[in-house]
Amino acid sequence: MRPPPMLAAALLTLPATAAQAQDLPPAGAAMAASLRAAHAAGDLPGLHAVVVLKDGALFAEAYFDGEDEAWGRPLGVTEHGPRVLHDIRSVTKSVVSLLYGIALEAGRVPPPEASLYAQFPEHADLAADPARAGIRIEHALSMSMGLEWNEDLPYSDPRNSEIAMEFSPDRYRYALEQPVVHAPGDVWTYSGGATALIGRLIERGVGKPLDVYAAETLFEPLGMDWEWLRLEGGPPSAASGLRMTPRGLARLGQLILDGGVADGRRLIPEGWFARATEPRLQTAGPLRYGLFWWLAPGEDAPAWAAGIGNGGQRLSINRDLGLVLVVLAGRYNDFEAWRLSHDISVEHLGPALERAGR
Repeated sequence: MRPPPMLAAALLTLPATAAQAQDLPPAGAAMAASLRAAHAAGDLPGLHAVVVLKDGALFAEAYFDGEDEAWGRPLGVTEHGPRVLHDIRSVTKSVVSLLYGIALEAGRVPPPEASLYAQFPEHADLAADPARAGIRIEHALSMSMGLEWNEDLPYSDPRNSEIAMEFSPDRYRYALEQPVVHAPGDVWTYSGGATALIGRLIERGVGKPLDVYAAETLFEPLGMDWEWLRLEGGPPSAASGLRMTPRGLARLGQLILDGGVADGRRLIPEGWFARATEPRLQTAGPLRYGLFWWLAPGEDAPAWAAGIGNGGQRLSINRDLGLVLVVLAGRYNDFEAWRLSHDISVEHLGPALERAGR
């Protein structure tokens, strides 16, 4: 039976000592043991944390010491645990999707169908370009604006488009002025610039910085520890700047599973997550994409939705299974880091769920 949301929240806010004393279900304990054995054998390099919630309860978790960094700043060997902050990198984009939905319900931001360039009157010269006239807010949310953008380079490379944007004199103009190479809505192109633009729309609409709004609407009501990084003098990085604890990120996933309601208070508008996870486009790989959410492959309704970040970060939500999976790792700029979540899901979580009879 699924515990009520208040009990699920309590499970995730226990002090670390109490959490360690808490018994996992036998299948979850076996999963944690198999993760530790695989890590010791070198099969899960760079793994820092795994948290699994099943039907609102803590099912499994495991933590591993390892080299880490905060948005490129080395932290050395870190002792990871339930309440240790960790970069979530581009999982930040999926959080921004939630914030846009919250602001939209409050009438503070224009709807997805509205013109994107009309929201930036300071760049009227770009708005006057006929090739950009059809670009709407929904095209930014689904990363299909049709503009040239390249994040295939390491994020340590200044030629990476997100890094170039962050260091440009006007990051929003930089994101808006890139050459038009496709019709809007036709081609998916991964773009931190798209998220920066949506973050700016939220800030203008609510009249406060993105991190302040996030704290008021999500993080403080959930009792989460967090940090939102930025370049000196700049806004919080909407594309990749959030740091959260493993259990905090899991709690955010549980909020989504609980329909956006925590402790009797609605935080995420009803229906927004379903709207944000409708398949919009095919990505460059097998996965599909919604509004800043990655979606399971296939032709049917997605079995799961996920926020995915550089280095092996993942928040995966499976409604049918009542499942939240959090993976945090330190394989930054390693384009094979996605294999961590895949291997954990296939080789450890799947068998554990079978043992549990779920």
